[in-house]
Amino acid sequence: MLPEFAFVTPPELAPGGSSTGTGGPSALGRAPDARKRTRYSLVIIGGGLAGLALACDLAERGVRAVVLDDDNTVGVRGASSRGIVYAQKTLEIMDRLGIYERIRAKGAVWSVGKTLAGHDVVYEFDAATASDSKQPPFINLQQFYLEWFMVDRIEALNRTVIRTEGRTDLRWQTKVTAYTQHDDHALIEVDTPEGRYTLEADWVCDCSGVNSLVRDALQIGLKQARGIDRWCISDVRFKQKLPVERWTWVEAPFNDNRAVWQHLMADDVWRMDFQMGPDTDLEYVSRPEVAAERIRRQLGDDVEFELVWVGPYSYRAQLIETFRQGRTFFLGDSAHAMSPFGARGGNSGIQDADNLGWKLALFLQGRAPESLLDSYHAERRPAAQFNIMTTRRTARFLQPESPAEKILRDAAISLAKEYPFARSLCNTGRLSTSYLYSQPPSSKAQKHKTHGVAGGAAIGEAVQNVEITLPDGRRGALADLFRGHAALIGFWSGSPASACPEIIHLANQLVSQGNGVPVLRMFEINTRETGLSVLMDHSGKLARALGLMPREPVFCLLRPDLHLAARIEQPNAAKVGAALRRALKGKT
Repeated sequence: MLPEFAFVTPPELAPGGSSTGTGGPSALGRAPDARKRTRYSLVIIGGGLAGLALACDLAERGVRAVVLDDDNTVGVRGASSRGIVYAQKTLEIMDRLGIYERIRAKGAVWSVGKTLAGHDVVYEFDAATASDSKQPPFINLQQFYLEWFMVDRIEALNRTVIRTEGRTDLRWQTKVTAYTQHDDHALIEVDTPEGRYTLEADWVCDCSGVNSLVRDALQIGLKQARGIDRWCISDVRFKQKLPVERWTWVEAPFNDNRAVWQHLMADDVWRMDFQMGPDTDLEYVSRPEVAAERIRRQLGDDVEFELVWVGPYSYRAQLIETFRQGRTFFLGDSAHAMSPFGARGGNSGIQDADNLGWKLALFLQGRAPESLLDSYHAERRPAAQFNIMTTRRTARFLQPESPAEKILRDAAISLAKEYPFARSLCNTGRLSTSYLYSQPPSSKAQKHKTHGVAGGAAIGEAVQNVEITLPDGRRGALADLFRGHAALIGFWSGSPASACPEIIHLANQLVSQGNGVPVLRMFEINTRETGLSVLMDHSGKLARALGLMPREPVFCLLRPDLHLAARIEQPNAAKVGAALRRALKGKT
């Protein structure tokens, strides 16, 4: 059973409210009264993956937000598992937000995938072999669980926040009905079970989905195309155990030689995705008895199973022209939508939130200029372009759009059965990875990342959440360093940092800058010769991830989304100061 969250009367509708402070009342059922409004610093519209991830991120940083959601639960009522595959980058984000352990305990951990044509395995991979992260390559979990865990985390943070400005106000059953943006604020009209009212917001993050009212109200340009693929999902619980692997058939003999996906999720439920023909009657193929017959054709008449849910889906690809319009930001499906191949939809929305959250927090706390906010569009729109391009290629492989494409696909499958070089041509979904911000959204630039010294991350690339020993002696990971409101982490390696005391002085200035909200924290690696906090890198994974020199002094600057902002060899105060200023302005 999904949780249900009670509607709580907001200050705007509470009897005896005031038009200042917490806001004034509107008569129940009457039109919104423009004279009686509350002004909020930040409003998030939509309580799905992107909206809740952003709210949770800001709550961790002590930034207040109001979240508006038109439902009273998580996921989609009466619907299926929806998004299920969460990639390593997303799992690293969830580690920083404090809910990763719940995800791992509930979900299905996997790293092995197989691509099949008929009964032949033509391609196989194990993503764990190239990973140094604390998190596994993938965990499968029904989307509603992840949203549920984020709501629980936000409510837990609310209980620990003493100052009211750090709370997150989750407003359920609150539907946005109109949106207007002005030079210095936005007006949001909403409808609730107790009446209508209007909020004023300095800044708004729209996470309301593909049919965004906000996007339409601002007349944001939108490029859109509908996929010709039709699919039918069957969520199934089997009595017998199947391998905990991702199996993908390009041509499944039990599905009229069309594609099939097979994934394990939480609660011992398997997600089975069956590709249908473009002209399929989706209502017919979604009938339980028809879906059950497909399962029997796949696994045999003697396999006992329970159909948990059956339903059709198709998809669209869309991308808006700008991810920021004045005081409004667009995240997740409001900004971009794509086919589900490679698990790039929900993961991408969460990574939008990961990119914007720390930037909003720094700006709202007066720690960074507004240009830092502009970098959200500059970084995340190219990432969305890349994801759409990547999923589009998979869609065309699975559903060729011309006879020539069908001939090429058949050739790739035939060759892959015999020749290793052709196996990667069987494109059943390039699985989600983090985006390299300093490179253009081309497959060549993103695939062939220009790594730094000794194989370390390139500037703009995400560093894996490697395990380290923290200054207090506990075992931890990079994400642990960003708890406590840090915005940037500086690493000193090589010769003792005491050889360059002006850098320590510079770091101390930024750390102690007003309000106790640190902009920078400094750590030294593998030495105890200075007063800086010391990280032990026993395995060498941190040095490998950052491309640190073994003896020469190197300074690395890491953002809270674990993307590398700078690597400086032979550092001095001028070089480090310039790198810090560039990072706070949103420049790589």
